[in-house]
Amino acid sequence: MAKLERHLTGNFNSLLNYLHNGILNGSASASWEDGSEYDGAGFRCAVRVYERYSMIGGNRVSLNLTLVGEGNRVFVSAITSGGSQAVLFKINTLGEGAFLDQVEELLDGWQG
Repeated sequence: MAKLERHLTGNFNSLLNYLHNGILNGSASASWEDGSEYDGAGFRCAVRVYERYSMIGGNRVSLNLTLVGEGNRVFVSAITSGGSQAVLFKINTLGEGAFLDQVEELLDGWQG
């Protein structure tokens, strides 16, 4: 499992759409599995789950993307899992890292 977290500024919907499109367009095998949204008193939360095939590991890797926004402040948490072929411990987690690197590049390019 690999994790990346960031505090950003900008429009919540714009960032969510930017990341969603960037993830799906970043890999021919990427797919959106499901998502959930919640609007609270002064904040918003969105969860998205994606998968893609990892050529390195020869299996599928998942990405859980969570955004929590309040005004123009947005917290992003991206966690990958899967990609290991071992039974008792994790080996070959390169696919998870590569998926997370894609999200990191998107976040670095965000022009909030």
